[in-house]
Amino acid sequence: MAYEQAESDIMKRQPRNPFTDKLVNERLISMAYGQIGMIQASAGFFVYTVILCENGFWPTRLLGLRRAWDSQAVNDLEDSYGQEWTYSDRKILEYTCHTAFFVSIVVVQWADLIICKTRKNSVFQQGMKNHFMNFGLCFETALAAFLSYTPGMDKGLRMYPLKINWWLPALPFSLAIFCYDETRKFLLRRNPGGWIEKETYY
Repeated sequence: MAYEQAESDIMKRQPRNPFTDKLVNERLISMAYGQIGMIQASAGFFVYTVILCENGFWPTRLLGLRRAWDSQAVNDLEDSYGQEWTYSDRKILEYTCHTAFFVSIVVVQWADLIICKTRKNSVFQQGMKNHFMNFGLCFETALAAFLSYTPGMDKGLRMYPLKINWWLPALPFSLAIFCYDETRKFLLRRNPGGWIEKETYY
């Protein structure tokens, strides 16, 4: 972000008061963890659930399943359709879900990085001219793919290859983050000094 061009209205803003305007404040924490962070976490849990459902474990079947799931003595655990799962097969499915959770976080981080380019202006006004940031977006995606599909990662990091369609469930959450923040910035520009600015402008 150090290479990002200044926003077009930067000279119209009051300078930051170093005594009262903290770099990290309750509004930033609220946005990062209470709002955007919740959408990101929801993406991860949603992908996790999608993969389990595709493999026969509906959410109702998962309730109270942990003890039997983690027991090496249980090699005939039934899913929602009556299919039996061995301990090793269950663990492979579990670690695949962990990999998908990681990949989903990468997908929603695309939007998270883009919305951090500006504090008030729309990303459409700012543009995507920061080539270092664009490279970072491509690099993090390539790294996620590398960690998922490289042979041997299942032994070293317990990361398993994902079906291509398992990258997709997180995309609506990424779009939701982008639209949510663009709407917030639009309201900031339209109503300067209003409630939205007081509660979310950091």
